[in-house]
Amino acid sequence: MRRTTRIVGTIVLTGAAVAYLVWKIDLGTTIDVLREADLWWFALAVVIMVGTVPALSFRWSLLLREHGVVERLSWLTRAYFVAYTAGQILPTSLGGDAVRVVETARRNPGRTAVITGTVVLERGLGGAATVLLGAIGFLLSIGRYDVTGYIWLEGAFVFGTLLLAYLFFARSARPLLRRSQPLLEKLRLAGPARAFYEAIHAYRARPRLLYGVLALTFVVQAIRVLAIWAVARAVGIELGVRIYYVMGPLLFLVMLVPFTLNGFAVREAFFVSFLGGFGVGADQAFAAGFLFFLVTASLALPGAVVMVWEGVRGGARPRVEHG
Repeated sequence: MRRTTRIVGTIVLTGAAVAYLVWKIDLGTTIDVLREADLWWFALAVVIMVGTVPALSFRWSLLLREHGVVERLSWLTRAYFVAYTAGQILPTSLGGDAVRVVETARRNPGRTAVITGTVVLERGLGGAATVLLGAIGFLLSIGRYDVTGYIWLEGAFVFGTLLLAYLFFARSARPLLRRSQPLLEKLRLAGPARAFYEAIHAYRARPRLLYGVLALTFVVQAIRVLAIWAVARAVGIELGVRIYYVMGPLLFLVMLVPFTLNGFAVREAFFVSFLGGFGVGADQAFAAGFLFFLVTASLALPGAVVMVWEGVRGGARPRVEHG
């Protein structure tokens, strides 16, 4: 049922986005805009996105070490890039997260719940940092831009973030969670679910670590917003940087919606809708969205090279224990 719901949701959402784009843009004009794009601005966007991956890998390493899972930063960075490659064909970035879990669990047998917990916590902290960045963006927009139409989206993610934080970190939430135990036992998921919950809840005792990881994530997200600004400049959109700190967090949150195939059409429709409210033509806005797709796709190239190289050599090297 869940699979059917996801497929139907993907078809409906993607179809609606494609229809919106067909209605708004002129393909010939859009192609002309892309042909005249400034490649230096595009290259800057690629550098920004690729250059922030080691910081995300370091964030992950901090969470893993708390549970005694120690991996080299180089390997974690490799895992991130391979996950980005997988994310090009799997639903949203969550598919790439699953690949990271599987690969890391193979190197650390018996630690699947812990590893999954760190990846989910990463995603949660990423959402929290994005929501915080979006809130700051809205404050910056007061008196300058009218973005009231998007407040509901920001509010929905704020509510979701607070709800997840309560469920995983508040002791008072445990009686509510216990109500799901009979169902989990019938599905034979009670053990894994408990281990998963404990893996995340354990960080409650390490607030400094959580705040540090949240701060690092906030900085990375703030830097990545500049990649959106760069692709917009590449197609001649000359809005100030400030507006992208309103747009960027919303885009990052939209890309987490599970009913898309790597954000196809939804991402471009968001560019057209948001930037159109600031006098940007649909063709220019679509071109910027398409370039941002190419920028995110560039994150998959290192992972693709790694996968081909490891395939030629007969797979990834096994982990070597030292001690």
